[in-house]
Amino acid sequence: MKKVGIIMGSDSDLPVVEKAFSVLDELGVPYEVHVYSAHRTPDAAADFAMTARGNGFGVLIAAAGKAAHLAGALAARSTLPIIGIPVKSSTLDGLDALLSTVQMPAGMPVATVAIDGAANAALLAAQMIAIEDAQLAARLDQMRAAAAQKVLAKNAELSAKYSRA
Repeated sequence: MKKVGIIMGSDSDLPVVEKAFSVLDELGVPYEVHVYSAHRTPDAAADFAMTARGNGFGVLIAAAGKAAHLAGALAARSTLPIIGIPVKSSTLDGLDALLSTVQMPAGMPVATVAIDGAANAALLAAQMIAIEDAQLAARLDQMRAAAAQKVLAKNAELSAKYSRA
């Protein structure tokens, strides 16, 4: 199975990104975690992106706040799918990171999830890997079915408690 590369622009992004670890762990998807900055360590980020495919990665997730150029910097150096997580910071509530991540020029695609959307980034990465992995696809189906059952159980509980017919 291909690995997921999870790259943070700063270790301050870790509390957001940990949600991706949980999802990938639950699905049994291998991953590596790194801190590379598009601005402070551009050569290291570029090297990682350029060698990722050869090192067994299938998808890269890039989490960054503020200027949030990390996903685009990786996309410029790799044809692997890149998923950007805009991270909410103390300024502009993450809107700056969202716009920096989603507004990529033609030819440099970056799939972008919601601000602080690490769980969805992990799910999207797993779905991409599952294109070629039937066992992972089955685990994703099971996860989705379990989520649906939780909603239906809550529905039954709340309907019984509050409905007056």
